[in-house]
Amino acid sequence: MLTYNSQLKQLALPEYGRNVQQMVDHCLTIEDRDERNRCAHTIVAIMDNMFPENRSEADYKHKLWDHLAIISDFKLDIDYPFEIVKKDNLDSRPEPLKYHLEHIKYRHYGKIIERMIERAAEYPEGEERDALVMLLANHMKKLIFQINKEDVDDNKIFKDLYYYSGGRIRLQVDTHSLHEFKEAPQQQNGKKKRKK
Repeated sequence: MLTYNSQLKQLALPEYGRNVQQMVDHCLTIEDRDERNRCAHTIVAIMDNMFPENRSEADYKHKLWDHLAIISDFKLDIDYPFEIVKKDNLDSRPEPLKYHLEHIKYRHYGKIIERMIERAAEYPEGEERDALVMLLANHMKKLIFQINKEDVDDNKIFKDLYYYSGGRIRLQVDTHSLHEFKEAPQQQNGKKKRKK
């Protein structure tokens, strides 16, 4: 009768495979401590050869010894060359981050655009302010175009600018015009067939 892997015990770290798990299980049965230490060093060397691309990582050897302890379910009594991770620390999770959620008037513009409009409204009148306002208006139009490709109206952008700035930025459709955005053509994935 065949024994399937699904019938065997679950692997602690499946990336190392069942053979490494069996080596560690064998190492647990060795009674001589020196022999067990040699066996553990051999297993770590084998684990090291399995993933040579990870050798450039910081504390790579330390991670291998941690993995050996995890595979043995922390039952392997050897002289570890590093302080290994504790079993209790494996399940611990960091404290969740607290996000400061701010109200966004129009989500499609985002909070950064709101702040930029506020700063632009504080600029003194002149060419620099006019150029900044036009850049913001064109960017706002591009953001709306990403959501709704059919109906992007300059007048809507100007109203939103007026609203965001508290009436300090006022653009008119008859005196200002924004860029026209078009959807980029879709690239063909297939190759053209050659005629024989």
